[in-house]
Amino acid sequence: MSRLTNERVSLVTMANPRSNSSEAYRKLRTNIQFSSIDNQIQTVMIASASSGEGKTTTIGNLAVTYAQEGKKVLLVDTDLRKPAVHLMFNVPNHIGLTSVLSSQYKVTEVLRETGVEGLHVLSSGPIPPNPSEMIGSRKMTALLEDLKQDYDVILFDTPPVLTVTDALIISSLCDGVILVVSAGKVKKDLVKKAKAHLEHVNARILGAVLNNVQTPKSRNVSYGEKS
Repeated sequence: MSRLTNERVSLVTMANPRSNSSEAYRKLRTNIQFSSIDNQIQTVMIASASSGEGKTTTIGNLAVTYAQEGKKVLLVDTDLRKPAVHLMFNVPNHIGLTSVLSSQYKVTEVLRETGVEGLHVLSSGPIPPNPSEMIGSRKMTALLEDLKQDYDVILFDTPPVLTVTDALIISSLCDGVILVVSAGKVKKDLVKKAKAHLEHVNARILGAVLNNVQTPKSRNVSYGEKS
């Protein structure tokens, strides 16, 4: 089990790559890579039971560490209700994933550079009236298969598991799921319920990140395999 220092800088891996927090995100990356010996972990979803648990911050920093390792990385914002990835990386969101799924643009026209070599962002695009249907469409599945040919790692940010079904749909398309839990914020039974929902759709839970753990010296997170 590794421990992460959670600083207030959302993308600490960009702002201060030599910090303890950045090193901890790299340990998280390594733990994911070693979570499967026989099969490559190429597509990963970062999930949470409820909002405000640090899911988007975790996935953003994780994406940066993969790119810093020399991987070609794509971060996809599949939260088509309250998207935030474009804000974190300061990229436009007037077109994005929904523009591709609605056949208005090609995916190559909406991919955004991030300032980190090897890391691209596919923002959510305009919020649609039917998020779950778009996420669960055959076009989404086909798009993911195409993207897997071009990227070493694809990470998905999603709405909270217990809020809508979108995250469960995405989890079924991924090689693994990391569950982010904010200590002292979310009740244990809600975490168990989110885990049960993911397991019900046969999602492979690789482990969990315990966020905002209070210690005498710092706020930190822990990563470990599911129990």
